[in-house]
Amino acid sequence: MTGVLAALGAAMAWTGASALWRSLSGRVTAIRLNAMKNGLASLLFLPVLLTLPQDTEMQAVLLLLISGLIGIAVGDSFYLGALRRLGTRRTLTVEASGPVLASIAGVLVMGDSLGVKNGLGALLVSSAVVLIALKAKKTNQRDQGVIAADLGPGLLLAFTAVICGLSGAFLARHVLISSDLTPLQTAAIRLLGGWLGLLPFFKGIWRQTNLTRREQWRLVTATVIGTNGGILLQQVVLQSMPVGEGVTLMATAPVMALFLGRMEGDPIQLSGVAAAGLALAGVACTSL
Repeated sequence: MTGVLAALGAAMAWTGASALWRSLSGRVTAIRLNAMKNGLASLLFLPVLLTLPQDTEMQAVLLLLISGLIGIAVGDSFYLGALRRLGTRRTLTVEASGPVLASIAGVLVMGDSLGVKNGLGALLVSSAVVLIALKAKKTNQRDQGVIAADLGPGLLLAFTAVICGLSGAFLARHVLISSDLTPLQTAAIRLLGGWLGLLPFFKGIWRQTNLTRREQWRLVTATVIGTNGGILLQQVVLQSMPVGEGVTLMATAPVMALFLGRMEGDPIQLSGVAAAGLALAGVACTSL
């Protein structure tokens, strides 16, 4: 039950934070926004890093740093870039393809067999992405040019973010089940890895962005909820549940994001509900 509640909590945290991050994406580039939020998140977890046991295995720490570099520094930068182009609900729906891509990678790399359920899951998620594209084409003429131009790059960024996120999650899962590190400690080390990977973008970052006080509070709130809270809950999930089941529950984010559509000028429509439903059904078929 702990893993289930943590997974649903992580999905809720990422959904709410995504809307706040997207509201800032017009003022800050994706990479700079990622650098700012990871710098803040690492600072909040600094006491955890300073109290790590002296006998902590260096190999485990190194794997977590690499996990943070791939999944947080690189993956989140692509994710934030996709948010700017696709919007919260569309981006999170594409993110729901994670388990499908993991299954395909298992066939190509590990030699796993692709069963009927996995094949059906891939078909359902692919259908969801098609619905997203069709919905973009049906928008009004004023928005259509912008969305059409952003759709291809946005989907590419979103899928790349999925791959990076899965790579980081599998590395973190390996450390959590093979070492004595707690989810809080692994979350702190992963965030440190993401922060180190984004160090080149920190020079003059606050002076150049010129965020208003209200926007700064949005950044802090989104960081605490989506980065610190979301990653901590994710580590609890990875420790207590198989990756497939955990990712399936965390993929409920697109359904939660449906309620944010109206706030972003993207009202809920039947195609959006169907896309989210198909994506979740595909994730369930692939992972359960």
